[in-house]
Amino acid sequence: MKTRAAVLHSVGAPLVIEELELEPPRTNEVLVRVHAAGVCRSDLQVMTGTTPHVLPAVLGHEGAGVVVQCGSETANLRPGDRVIFNWAPACGQCFYCDIRRPALCSVTKDAIWAGVMQDGTPRMYLGKNPVYQYCALGCFSEYVVVAEAACVLLPTNLKIPMPVAALIGCCVTTGVGVVLNTARVPAGSDVVVYGAGGVGLSAILGARLVGAGLVLAVDPVPDRRKKAAEFGAHGTLAGNDGDASIVRERTESRGADYVFEATGIPSIQEACLEAVRPGGTLVLAGLAPVGSNTNFPAARITRREITITGSYYGTSVPKDDFLRYASYYLEGKLPLDSMITRQYPLEEVMQAYEDLEHGSLIRGVLLMDG
Repeated sequence: MKTRAAVLHSVGAPLVIEELELEPPRTNEVLVRVHAAGVCRSDLQVMTGTTPHVLPAVLGHEGAGVVVQCGSETANLRPGDRVIFNWAPACGQCFYCDIRRPALCSVTKDAIWAGVMQDGTPRMYLGKNPVYQYCALGCFSEYVVVAEAACVLLPTNLKIPMPVAALIGCCVTTGVGVVLNTARVPAGSDVVVYGAGGVGLSAILGARLVGAGLVLAVDPVPDRRKKAAEFGAHGTLAGNDGDASIVRERTESRGADYVFEATGIPSIQEACLEAVRPGGTLVLAGLAPVGSNTNFPAARITRREITITGSYYGTSVPKDDFLRYASYYLEGKLPLDSMITRQYPLEEVMQAYEDLEHGSLIRGVLLMDG
C-alpha cells in the first residue's frame, strides 16, 4: 500500500513529503493509521546530525493511532484498537525486562537504532530503495508498520484525544516518570527543573503530583516560564549565572533536594549541579548530543554526597505508565491540552520545526488527518 511520510534524505536537509510503498505487517507486527505525532527535539537532533541515524529515514517517535491490520501471531491487538506508540519496545524476557527496566532491553535496541523491524528488514520503500524508521516507528507518516510491542493499547474507557495520547508516548512519560519513577521524589521535597519544554513541564506536573514543597523552573524563554507557572511552579528563573544563588536563597541556603535537567545541553547540565544541596540528587533527563561530554567536579560530588543519575524514558514501564498518565489526564491531574501550542498538517512539518527552534512552541503536534 501507499503512505505519505516526512522523509529525511540527508543531514541538514529539510524533511520532504514523499509517497512511500509500505509492506504489510509480518509476524508480531501491526499496521497502524497514525492520527497524531508530537514535534520533539529528539527528531531535530537526527536532522542536524547530533544523533546519528541511517538515512533516508521517516522521523517521528511520539505518536498515537488506530490499528488497521494485524500480522500473524499478534497476541493483544485487533483492528480498530486505539494505541500509543512506545519508542522503546522490549522483548519481555531479558535481564532488564525481568527487573522492570524495559527501556534498557538488550534484545531490541539494535534493530531500533538501525531503523528496521526486529527481523532486521525494513517495511518502507521509495521505489526499490529502503527507507528506515526512526526508533523503528517513523510516525511522521499516515500509516506505519511497527512491532506489536511498540504499541500500548488504550482501553475503551480511556477516551483521550489523539494529540494528548501522542504526548503521553514520549514527553509526558519521560518528564512525569523522572519524578515518580527515577527519583521517587518524596512529598515536601524542594525541586528545581531546568528546561520548560514538554519534558520539563511534565516534570513540573510530576512534582506537583507527589506534593513537592518548592518547585522552581529555569528557562530562558518567557513563554515557557509563563507556562511553567501555569503548571504549578512556585517561581521561575531565566537561566542566568546567579540562578543557583537564588535557589539557595529559596531553600534556607541549602540548595534543592532534587534538580531535574531536561535540556540535553552539557553546559546546562554542569550548571545544574550548583543548585543541588549536599546529599541531594541531580537527574539528567535531557538527551545530550551523541559523543558530547559533561564535566562534573568529582571532589565536590564526593564531599557533598551528591547523587547524579540518568533517566531514560522516565524509567517507565510503558504498558502501565501510559495508562496511568491517561487516567491522570481524565481526572484533571495532568492538564496536557494546554501543553499543545499548535497543531499542523503533515505538509507543515518544517514550519513546526522552525517554530520549535525559534522557541515559539511548548509542544507542536502533527495531525495526519489534515
